Amino acid sequence: RVLSLELNKDRDVERIHGSGINTLDIEPVEGRYMLSGGSDGVIVLYDLENLSRKPSYTCKALCSVGRSHPDVHRFSVETVQWYPHDTGMFTSSSFDKTLKIWDTNTLQPADVFHFEGTVYSHHMSPVATKHCLIAVGTKSPKVQLCDLKSGSCSHILQGHRQEVLAVSWSPRHEYILATASADSRVKLWDVRRASGCLSTLDQHNGEKSKAASEAASTAHNGRVNGLCYTNDGLHLLTIGTDDRMRLWNSSTGENTLVNYGKVCNESRKGLKFTVSWGCNPEFAFVPYGSTIAVYTIFTGELITMLRGHYSTVNCCILQPNFQELYSGSKDCNILAWIPGLREPVPDDISEKSPPQQHLNPAYEDAWSSSDDEG
Repeated sequence: RVLSLELNKDRDVERIHGSGINTLDIEPVEGRYMLSGGSDGVIVLYDLENLSRKPSYTCKALCSVGRSHPDVHRFSVETVQWYPHDTGMFTSSSFDKTLKIWDTNTLQPADVFHFEGTVYSHHMSPVATKHCLIAVGTKSPKVQLCDLKSGSCSHILQGHRQEVLAVSWSPRHEYILATASADSRVKLWDVRRASGCLSTLDQHNGEKSKAASEAASTAHNGRVNGLCYTNDGLHLLTIGTDDRMRLWNSSTGENTLVNYGKVCNESRKGLKFTVSWGCNPEFAFVPYGSTIAVYTIFTGELITMLRGHYSTVNCCILQPNFQELYSGSKDCNILAWIPGLREPVPDDISEKSPPQQHLNPAYEDAWSSSDDEG
């Protein structure tokens, strides 16, 4: 299904945003509701389900925090995220130096955290049961941890030297956090430890630093502005303005040296990319100019470029139940990329086809042409 992703002619996402779209998130509970955040501060909430049951339909916007809303963000919204455990709450952060916790039903902020600098990125752990910490990356080199329970931002992680452009909790260990900075470094933290920092990722795996021991480990030769864990949490993908993507073993911190070729990245802020769920092989979906590049994560092969946007793509997100991809761009559009329907192949031919064409059996029969499942 992932290999056959194409721009869907039968599905539109209602166009609400009057300016570029920076961030998307689909809630993990049902996989039905999607948030988008725009460079004019507007946040829109969509229902992805096909309620009309017709083959062609538009994903409707249910509500939005528009320009006239009293609590709208004053500047660009850089990150939106659903509360991982239910759809009653979502979070947004912005260049207006705030992180807002929203009540979905009333569209009122339940809490607002203020920072000294612009907020590039925030993230809540998808698996945490013992803490309610939101990690926040801002113009300051200090990583802030905001506690939803107490409403305070008491905890600070120190170690970066420049602004923190991306933050991501491990989907495997609830206390492990990865952060990426303009100082070329990616750090892994255990937030329970006083010193905090577990390791600083080194692209040379310690080879070069013996000669120049004062040269600290760097993950990229440029600003690191994108981070994404694989879904099992065993590996971490990073992207930098050196036009490189790197895959790291997240427990040893080792650079696996997978070569993805040139991964064009001109973003001056955080880049939002995503990975597949439950596929074999696993894929990364990376905004690449006005296209989305699809790579196999462990071999580095560029599989395809998804073309359809008119301008820079800022973010993409996967709907894992149906292996559907949604992307947001500077062109104000959200596009839906849906697996194309394949003609059934006679059995004798399919056995000779190359192994990568075989879909994970979990998804082979998940398609319902009548759209009953959404």
